[in-house]
Amino acid sequence: MNQTAMQLVLAAIVVLPLLGALAALFPAPPGLKGKSPDQAVLRHGVTVTGAVFVLSVVLAAGFDHDADGPATMQAESDVSWIPALGIRLHLGVDGVSLPLLVLTALLTFLCAVYSYFAMPAGPSPRAFVALLLVLEGGMLATFAVLNLLLFFLAFEMVLIPMYFLIARWGGAGRGPAAWKFILYTLLGSVVMLLGLLLVGFKGGTFDMVALATDNGSGLTRTTQLIAVLAIGAGLAVKTPMWPLHSWLPDAHTAAPTVGSVLLAGVLLKMGTYGFVRILLPVAPDGMETYAPFLAAFGVTGILYGSLACLALARNGARGDLKRLIAYSSVGHMGFVLLGISTLTPTGVNGALFANIAHGLITGLLFFLVGALKERTGTTDLDALAGRTGAALYGSAPRLGALLAFGAVASLGLPGLAGFWGEMLTMFAAYDPAAGLSRPAYLVCMAVAGFGTLLTAAYLLVVVRRVCMGDRKAPGAGDRRPLGDVRRYEIAAWSPLVTLTVLAGLWPAALLGLTDPAVQKLLAGGS
Repeated sequence: MNQTAMQLVLAAIVVLPLLGALAALFPAPPGLKGKSPDQAVLRHGVTVTGAVFVLSVVLAAGFDHDADGPATMQAESDVSWIPALGIRLHLGVDGVSLPLLVLTALLTFLCAVYSYFAMPAGPSPRAFVALLLVLEGGMLATFAVLNLLLFFLAFEMVLIPMYFLIARWGGAGRGPAAWKFILYTLLGSVVMLLGLLLVGFKGGTFDMVALATDNGSGLTRTTQLIAVLAIGAGLAVKTPMWPLHSWLPDAHTAAPTVGSVLLAGVLLKMGTYGFVRILLPVAPDGMETYAPFLAAFGVTGILYGSLACLALARNGARGDLKRLIAYSSVGHMGFVLLGISTLTPTGVNGALFANIAHGLITGLLFFLVGALKERTGTTDLDALAGRTGAALYGSAPRLGALLAFGAVASLGLPGLAGFWGEMLTMFAAYDPAAGLSRPAYLVCMAVAGFGTLLTAAYLLVVVRRVCMGDRKAPGAGDRRPLGDVRRYEIAAWSPLVTLTVLAGLWPAALLGLTDPAVQKLLAGGS
């Protein structure tokens, strides 16, 4: 595919969800209403997100995978938008952003399919679909834009639709959870904007490619230190990095199923993507100074997330399964931060791989927990362990098998996607970049390794209690059969299972994309 065609495809990927959101607000033509207007707008959501996903596959198929192709910005378009502020509509993808773009399109399409059959209780489906499409547009734009101010606008664009998805279609405690989500992320974003403006004005441009090529030579060391601190704070809130994570468990617990899937599968990746795309190449001296602190916060998150999950999983703790998976995300994203902090190609590649793996696996887990809640009315682990029909292997064997699969994938079983990211980040911590303290990183590696053991412990406890049941649980003898996996659930979950296995068995498919781009970014984009 020639570059002009790829430019049009990328532009369509970014713009189509926004046009679809606008169209969703208008009544459907009489011939397209089907059984009801609600059905028509939900079908509209599936159609638009499906078209975007197909375009993302077309973009990936036309991508130059040869030699240094993934290191080069492709489908690149650069048009002046606001000349007075130096803002240009600069779009493009490389080996770092393309996998995240495709993952975003896939997860949003699967969420639309799932919602068509299992629309969460709440206000008008018309508003739900419009918000879902605006959210998709913002997420896709974040990974496609190459201008600092456009990146900020896209980064912030996702907050409002996600706030309303939680506040209007969420469960118990949705109001406070939605406010906590938006306040934390907005406060972090204000600080991040100041850092982006500092880089743009001091560097003489807001163009991310030009700044990466400059490799910080136009920024003094003091400017880099301030920029990394300010921009990193905003990115760390979205990641979320311990101790800036406290909004996440509440948001996940209250969010509807599709909100949790997109929050974990895509929104958390926007923060770590910013570290790789902006801070590593633009402020290398600042990143080298703060890298040990990033590593320390990352491994603290690994340990903290695992211990929190163990506490929630124990018998009698009244732990919420959605909350447990949310805390597990704090631990998994800690591995991503550890990989980035090594400032090595191995570590950054491992971080990017872990990003994609987490999106696939945690997206699947939140889908499964949503299905459990629909069937049982609860996500309380104690209630699930003793509730009628909760021994999934006996009452819903396919659902139980999928939950067990998601759990072992999440704990990093070799042969599945979760293994490679964690292994590569710990391997990189064993030999970090020159100038970083190797003994300190060896301690981080040991803590991260211990965290993997704790991760296996709490996930296996969850599988035993939910899939096998609790022999001492009250009411265990009065189990009603649950409905097993339905056809639309198979359609929504099968791609995630397939890709989790494929990425685990053939990691070179993803690493072959990211490595050339990572090598170029670490070398300053030159």
